[in-house]
Amino acid sequence: MNNHDSMETDEIDLSRPSAARVYDYYLGGAHNFAVDREMAQQAIRMWPDLPLIMQANRAFLRRAVRHCVAAGVRQFLDLGSGIPTAGNVHEVARAADPGARVVYVDRDPIAVTYSRSILGDDRQTAVVKADLCRPDLVLTRPEVTSLLDFDQPIAVMMVAVLHFVPDSEDLAGIIAGYRDAVAPGSFLVVSHATEAGQPEKAEEHQELYRRTATPMTMRSQEQVAALFDGFDLIDPGVVYLPLWRPESLDEVDEHPERFTGLAAVGRKP
Repeated sequence: MNNHDSMETDEIDLSRPSAARVYDYYLGGAHNFAVDREMAQQAIRMWPDLPLIMQANRAFLRRAVRHCVAAGVRQFLDLGSGIPTAGNVHEVARAADPGARVVYVDRDPIAVTYSRSILGDDRQTAVVKADLCRPDLVLTRPEVTSLLDFDQPIAVMMVAVLHFVPDSEDLAGIIAGYRDAVAPGSFLVVSHATEAGQPEKAEEHQELYRRTATPMTMRSQEQVAALFDGFDLIDPGVVYLPLWRPESLDEVDEHPERFTGLAAVGRKP
């Protein structure tokens, strides 16, 4: 580990669970600590479907990336990218086009440290420690400007992260900062937790996340749709995770509402 990574590891707070590390545990990852596992296990006892919901979210991410590549996009800005697990954006994109380039952005120091360790000297990827709520700072980072060509379409990924942005932030303004920076033909990819489907469990889940440094704010289908101002929503619009362009009927549950996650992709005209 280099000195830069050591510095960031020193920033890790092991006294409170981290949303990124809890998510890693749900997906079967190894980059989590006892405090994260305790919270995740408590959440699963309350809501046994949680690991399935997280897996459905990752499956949506993979389908959305493949859709963007098929539409001609070769650049990805993954905001709130979290801790690396199998099926990351660059892996999925390069399976379709080996020339795809990806910048990962996260404010969690352990997510950044592990990302840098895994990606190593891969010149088609970069990792930035930054807060997605500051598009002015993210978009001017040299790692971003040197790897991404803003005259060409970019897929802006905001997958399972916007529900950690509270209502006190100007969420519409944040997304507009990225929308205005990217070229026509760019995409916005969003998945977002919602109370719809299982409101009684959703409230318990939000209460649990208030223990972390990133409390959760669930939003409705209408609120998620409003985030796509300035984008044309791609069919089927804002839907439950398994319903966004499933690749087989096996991916569609008889009760998709139990996944309590909304998914959507929009294209900048």
